[in-house]
Amino acid sequence: MVAGVLAACASSSPSSGGGAASGPVSAGQYRVQKGDTLYRIARRHGRSVDDLVRWNRLSNRHRIEVGQVLRVSPSGSASAAAGRSPSSGSSAGRAPASTQGSRGAASGGSRQTTAPLANLRLAWPAAGPVTKRFGAGNARGLTITNTEGTPISAAAAGTVAYAGSGLLGFGNLIILQHSGNYMTVYAHNRRLLVKEGQRVTQGQKIAEMGSSGASQVGLYFELRQDGKAIDPARALPAR
Repeated sequence: MVAGVLAACASSSPSSGGGAASGPVSAGQYRVQKGDTLYRIARRHGRSVDDLVRWNRLSNRHRIEVGQVLRVSPSGSASAAAGRSPSSGSSAGRAPASTQGSRGAASGGSRQTTAPLANLRLAWPAAGPVTKRFGAGNARGLTITNTEGTPISAAAAGTVAYAGSGLLGFGNLIILQHSGNYMTVYAHNRRLLVKEGQRVTQGQKIAEMGSSGASQVGLYFELRQDGKAIDPARALPAR
């Protein structure tokens, strides 16, 4: 589901004119284009955000620039290390994120095992019954229903990788990045209460339940590791 969700958004330098940089790059490298995000690039190449941060020695995972060349393969040459384009300077502002297609087209792989996760313990992100479970009708997450305005809480401590409404079909959306290359996804909110780059604690209120991008009030919740959907029930307490 979550292709194109943002852990960083490519910004244009004043001298770049906001246009997409072009030119060939070596195998194992990728040149950042306008509207790119670190998460989107990682997903496109089957990597994790942490991989790209480590391989490219990025000091700020929430900022990349148009024209920057990133190493996207562990076997890439040393010349694939990240660096700004010659014309890039200070950021002139965040470029708008491009939207993606439907959940099905962007869903990627999923992990179907049901064994509990040994290294992750989530808290329920909202009160209410689970009306659709992982795997039902190819669902990559679960749906919790309740009334408009029901508090939505962070299922685990982490950093807000994305907060916005730029993805078609998901309404007001929050993505949290957690340790261990895990991410949690919170879609269709009425109101978002956090901003990108903000640190949150487990149980902290991050949004209010709504129906944005959906036909009924509810929270669509996903758990992913390295871009692959995992049944959230494997890390949630029974209830």
